[in-house]
Parts: sequence; structure tokens; C-alpha cells
Amino acid sequence: MIESINYAEYEWFLWLNSFHSPTWDVIMFWVTYRFTWLPLYAYLIYFLFIKYRSVFLQNLIFIALSVGFSDRFTSGFMKPYFHRFRPCHDPLIQHIVHVVSDCGGQFGFASSHAANCFALSTAFFLLNGHRNLTFFLFLWAIIVSYSRIYVGVHFLTDLIVGAIVGIIITIILWFFKNLITSKLSPSNLYQQ
Repeated sequence: MIESINYAEYEWFLWLNSFHSPTWDVIMFWVTYRFTWLPLYAYLIYFLFIKYRSVFLQNLIFIALSVGFSDRFTSGFMKPYFHRFRPCHDPLIQHIVHVVSDCGGQFGFASSHAANCFALSTAFFLLNGHRNLTFFLFLWAIIVSYSRIYVGVHFLTDLIVGAIVGIIITIILWFFKNLITSKLSPSNLYQQ
């Protein structure tokens, strides 16, 4: 059973990794590069400030904690614990993986890129609801996640689990944010 799952994982990865060209190599390099998205992050901070000025700092801290905890959990706990090779480091397939640029660290389960992007997207969904920006952010998270397969550094399950981790951590933090906010609201403080 486990062998057939591993075989399917390799097959899916190699199929998704096979759609490459020199032009797409350049595009996907920039999609996956973390500093490419600094203008987007600046815009999102500006958006938060304009739309939620009275709770701007509270919302910014919530988003930063969501992304930070997601990143720490995947990079600091999951990758060292599971020791699952990245495709470009996996001895069984590394010789046929199309790698764009650097392979990164030895282990890849689960994807921090996916966790961080989906944490950010989920945080904006929880703060902003069903808006065009939220749709764009989830689409962006999917494209950035796919770019990790394209550049040869993550399996599909690395991305799926990373996305789930980012979403779950953000929802948990949202629950605690609302709990703390309701406890500290002026009406609750006055009643005590």
C-alpha cells in the first residue's frame, strides 16, 4: 500500500514537473522567489491600514503571527521530524527532476511556501470575507505552490499538507484573536 502511494507521488510529481520551457523557467523562478512579492505585501499592509484603520495593528499582528507560526511549524518541526527528501534530493528520482536554480534544504515535508501563502490568504478571507482580493490571494497561493513543483523542490503532498497547516493555524489564531478581543472589549471590561 505505502509503495503504491509513493509510486503515485513520484508519478504525479514527475508529470507536473515535466511541463517546462526556458520561458517558463524564468517566470516560475520569479513566482517562487520570496522577494518578488514584496510589492504585494506592501499593498496588503496599505489595504489593511485604509480599510481597518482602528484595528490596523491588531489585524497586522494576527496576519504576522499566522504566517510566522505556519512557517515555524513546517520549517522548524515538520521538516526536521519527517526527514522527507525534496524531489531534487531524492536518490530515486533526482537525476530526472527538472530543477530551476537552487534545490534548497535537504527535506521538504511540508512546504513552508504553501503554508505561508495559504495562511496569508486565509487571514485575509477571515478579515475581509468574500471579496475579489481574497479570490486573488487564494489563486496566488495556488500558483506559488505549483511553482514549487515546477522548480523541482516539492512533491504535491508537501504542498497540500503545507496549505492545510497554514489554513488550520490561521483559523486557530483567529479563534484566539476573537476570544481575546471579546474579553478586552470596553463593554466586558465595564461589566467586570
